[in-house]
Amino acid sequence: MNIAILGASGWIGSTIAAEAAERGHNVIGLARDSSKLADTIATKHDFDIQKDDISNVIDDADVLIVAIGGRAKGNHEIVPASAKKLLAASTSLNRLVWVGGAGSLEVAPGVQLISIPEFPAEFKDEGLAQGEALEVFKNSDSTVNWTFVSPAAEIFPGEKTGQYRVGGDQLLSDAEGNCKISVQDYAVGLLDEVESGAHPQQRICLAY
Repeated sequence: MNIAILGASGWIGSTIAAEAAERGHNVIGLARDSSKLADTIATKHDFDIQKDDISNVIDDADVLIVAIGGRAKGNHEIVPASAKKLLAASTSLNRLVWVGGAGSLEVAPGVQLISIPEFPAEFKDEGLAQGEALEVFKNSDSTVNWTFVSPAAEIFPGEKTGQYRVGGDQLLSDAEGNCKISVQDYAVGLLDEVESGAHPQQRICLAY
């Protein structure tokens, strides 16, 4: 499979790229500075979502994975704006898998994780932006086949076990009440979704 990854130089994006390459997929890496992309990425492009046309760099891609955020530059508005732009590119983009956030997951009916007092203040702007992007997807009439993949509330560098659960809009907690996943197992679950296409036009959550 030809898999394009926008944001392939970032922490989550690079982990997804490594997992895709390990599975034998042809990885097309897109980043503002392609020199920062890993050697395992077969094809590399300099790409700025705010300026460039996605159709010029994904002609051969079966799916586009998007792993972007505004934390580095404080421009969180780029997240929902990019969702709108990519959904409008239906003539060049058939399938889109979005690395989402956990803030919009529900801890109770109608109560989002981001709204509780314990939600870390330093991640709130990022969480709100990802929540806005999710609404863009849900309200779109685009023909693009999308899947929004939220990680657990806690995502951390760890080991790849290959074990995870798939949920929907609700926070997935383990027996101790924790909602977490390693970035390596998040990448496993996301690539499993890419390969299976099991959840079209849906938001899913990956957690232990």
